[in-house]
Amino acid sequence: MSNQLISFLQLYRPIREADQELISAEFEYKTFPEGSYLFEGMKVCSELFFICDGILRILAHQAAGKELTRYLLPADQFCTLLNSFNHEVPAPEQIQAVCNVQVLVISKKNLISLYKRLPYLKVLIDEIIQQSLMEKNQIRNAYLEMEPSLRYEEFINDQPDIALRVPLNDVASYLGVSPQLINRLRKQVDEQASDQGIEF
Repeated sequence: MSNQLISFLQLYRPIREADQELISAEFEYKTFPEGSYLFEGMKVCSELFFICDGILRILAHQAAGKELTRYLLPADQFCTLLNSFNHEVPAPEQIQAVCNVQVLVISKKNLISLYKRLPYLKVLIDEIIQQSLMEKNQIRNAYLEMEPSLRYEEFINDQPDIALRVPLNDVASYLGVSPQLINRLRKQVDEQASDQGIEF
């Protein structure tokens, strides 16, 4: 699994073999079953995750106790609660496995140690995380600016790998629409695909 992380990082810059070994040694491989929490909230998030397989959900709880899905993150992305991780303050958000998930994990302490040995790695990972966060915010804001009935159609066109693996309620929460609307739209998509001989 560490090879997946190295291959991902090398999309941005070459990494020497000796450095690859240092990076791989610091990340620990873990699996989480569907529905489990990688981070339960209300404390400091002190780990950085790299998603090898599966989908993670970052969620928050609204005043009425209702869950709000902020982000849905597929494989080949870093995941943490950035403000909490960087500033060591408790985070109200949680990180949950939407399906069975395989991740590589590093603690903040070990990451700082790794950065001291490989200073360029901090610049690289910070840039990747910031770029990813900006893209996720742009995508989600774009959905929320659309008519509710168009959001799911755009979502399934843009991110079919997520749309077809995430529970209906989580998709509805992420898109800011009712589960009933998503259910109706899913049936329409399935019917259209069936008519065209497409199997999801």
